[in-house]
Amino acid sequence: MEEQDKQTHPATSDEVALELMKFIASSTAYGKGMQQVGFAGKGTRTPEEQAESLLELFRKCRSVVHEESTGKQS
Repeated sequence: MEEQDKQTHPATSDEVALELMKFIASSTAYGKGMQQVGFAGKGTRTPEEQAESLLELFRKCRSVVHEESTGKQS
């Protein structure tokens, strides 16, 4: 039943942006930072920094999706 609902209701731009963000984050390890070896800098990121990175990525994805959806209507 849930699959049928997904097919009949178009996704909102926020849902599309969220799916895009999840794809980018999972395929690139975005927001996790680089694992560094030795004495090079800070190393890993705090959970707050990771969350802020993901929120910023979502904002970027949402603006891109919004631009695309308004551009197609013109």
